[in-house]
Amino acid sequence: MTTTAIADASAAREERLWRWLMLTPTGLLLALFSILPILNLFALSFLNVAWKDGRAEISAAGLSHYAALPSDNLFRAGLFNTIVFAIFAVLGQLVLGFVLALLTSRVRRGSVIFRTIFILPILIPGIVIGAIWKLMYNPDFGLINQMFGLVGLGPFDWLKSSDTALMSVIIVDIWHWMPFCFLLFLAGIESLPQDVYEAAELDGASWWQELIYVTLPMMMPTILVTAAFRIIVAFKVFDEVYLLTSGGPGTSTEVVSFTIYQRFFTEDRAGYGASMSVVVIFIVALMLVLALAARRRTGAAT
Repeated sequence: MTTTAIADASAAREERLWRWLMLTPTGLLLALFSILPILNLFALSFLNVAWKDGRAEISAAGLSHYAALPSDNLFRAGLFNTIVFAIFAVLGQLVLGFVLALLTSRVRRGSVIFRTIFILPILIPGIVIGAIWKLMYNPDFGLINQMFGLVGLGPFDWLKSSDTALMSVIIVDIWHWMPFCFLLFLAGIESLPQDVYEAAELDGASWWQELIYVTLPMMMPTILVTAAFRIIVAFKVFDEVYLLTSGGPGTSTEVVSFTIYQRFFTEDRAGYGASMSVVVIFIVALMLVLALAARRRTGAAT
């Protein structure tokens, strides 16, 4: 081995060592604030926790919490509503965000104004959004019912009817989180290579053909990552349901995060609530793995 090769190998080892040293603090923080709480939650799911005279009395529960989950009507309803919520809310955010990003990317003058308007909802705190939309959905003086009244319809009690409550919450979530999809899609569209579009124009492709055969295939990795992230966040929805409907009427807007909240803080069943949390974490992790696998396949295909 020559002197140059030895020096290069030594420099490579020093670089790897330096990288590990730089990553160690971040890894420790990740373990402290992410991995350890998850392990503690997993251990808690096998225990019964009762409070007596200000002290926790802990006893083993085995697999009884997990065995009780399939027969828990609230958990089943919450899981089903969460899946429905995630599908329709994320689909609406993706479609609306992509359309607005595509239109905004074609604006040459005043695009900053449109971008500012479209991202405003994501800047509003959740508590304010809940108050605004609860007033808008009000059956007596809400803006939405007033608009329907102009065409002779309504009034509708949007949040108190089991037929419309969940869809009403979904609409709020679409309005709230559409800007997130809009920003990612706009950045992705503006970073696409222009020579591909120039070649498509020379071949006589229409705008629709450019969209289907050029824009969408090249944007697919961004779309998949955005969809995966939004589905994960949608599974954690809580504030909008808590502020607008509190899970009602009945179980029509009962989502799994609200069910877990009730088990932990209302019923004081920490072990049972922990088992619900573990199941939800497993489902979300599985969806993330599938989304990453789909992104890799899409990236390889393009």
